[in-house]
Amino acid sequence: MKRWIVSFLLVTSAGMYNANAQTKTLSLQECLRYAVNNNQRLAVSRLEEEIGRQKTAEVRAQALPQVNANGNLTDNLKKQVLVLPGELTGEPGKTTLVEAGTTWNASASAELNQQLFNQSVFTGLKAAKSGEEYYALQTQQTKENVIYDVANLYYQLLVKKERMHVLDTNIIKLTQLVSTTHSQFENGLAKKIDLDRIKVNLVNYQTQKSQLENQLKVQENQLKQKMGMPIETPIGLPSLELSDIERKAAGTADFAGFNLDNRTETRLLKKTEELQTYQKKAYLAEYFPSLAFKGNYSYNGMSNKFDLFNSSSTANWFSMASVGLTLRIPIFDGFARRSRVNQSNYTLQKVARQLEENKINLNASYENARLQMLNNLSTIKTQKENVALADEVYYSTQNNYNLGLASLTDLLNAETSLAEAQNSYNEALLQYKLAELELIKSNGNLPSLLN
Repeated sequence: MKRWIVSFLLVTSAGMYNANAQTKTLSLQECLRYAVNNNQRLAVSRLEEEIGRQKTAEVRAQALPQVNANGNLTDNLKKQVLVLPGELTGEPGKTTLVEAGTTWNASASAELNQQLFNQSVFTGLKAAKSGEEYYALQTQQTKENVIYDVANLYYQLLVKKERMHVLDTNIIKLTQLVSTTHSQFENGLAKKIDLDRIKVNLVNYQTQKSQLENQLKVQENQLKQKMGMPIETPIGLPSLELSDIERKAAGTADFAGFNLDNRTETRLLKKTEELQTYQKKAYLAEYFPSLAFKGNYSYNGMSNKFDLFNSSSTANWFSMASVGLTLRIPIFDGFARRSRVNQSNYTLQKVARQLEENKINLNASYENARLQMLNNLSTIKTQKENVALADEVYYSTQNNYNLGLASLTDLLNAETSLAEAQNSYNEALLQYKLAELELIKSNGNLPSLLN
């Protein structure tokens, strides 16, 4: 018999080990790090950041020399004809038709253009660095949104697991009560209606458990989706650590450190304002003249035979070169430049309004999160005491019921009150963690959750 028990324990332990090996329990930090590396939305944002870098490189290229080379080979199937007066050909009073050019022409050329003074280009160069910073801030904002969404779902899953634990405990209690009452009923010590009432409560709890299991699976899939993890990958979550929350609930929360400039939304709007200021300067720069250097060199060959590239060619080869300056002076464009400048002015006003709205919204979010956190700290204290009291009432009523001093109704009511108190306590824990998360977001410290 002992040998059978030992064998059973070994097999059970091996099964548990294999299950644990397949299902990895992930902490919040592990989930967040996985999400930062695998979330598809964040991956797209990083690609957009790289695209932004290439766009700024494209702007910088406008200030660099532009060099192009060209090659040309032409067969003049029908040459141009020139009409010459007879006086030139020794036949006065007549006209003479003369073919111009040669049958075959070839040329190779290179040209160079360099902006010497172009205020629009120079303004674009100043804006290039700000453009890179703007795209980096967009990626940072996407990263923070991913961290927030993953942490939010993670906390909800942990609290739902605690609710599942409460349901399992109540199902065990009622299952034992059904067994006891059934024995009493068979011995004529209990009524059938009492047994049926307990069974109804048990079925209700089992139904709630089934519904909660489905909710857990759905939210777990949502968490995997936010993390960028394949849905079929099995994961486990640890039990909710109550000690840290209860320690904070017993103390005084620290709400120092709120700084509007820490928020990526604010920095992104300010960077937008900066870029729009550069855009306005670029439009104003269109009123200025521009000056560019140009150079050209070409090597040309002409022949009536296709022997341009032979060593014994009859072609005539010659080269040409030129350098110069191109001055462009804008005079009148139908007020198009003025319209673009006015658009920039209105856009700057719009961004200023958005900054003001952002300031109001972020201050309100911080204050609401602070108040919610304080309220939940108080609620946690109250609900913890309420759970202890409901637990005491339940076990006292259970003892009295076993002694015949309390009715089944009293026992079921006490059990329901205990379950409600436990669920209210778990809900207070969830709301506290969500308020804490909102407060961390308000302070611009969401990346700190990765550590």
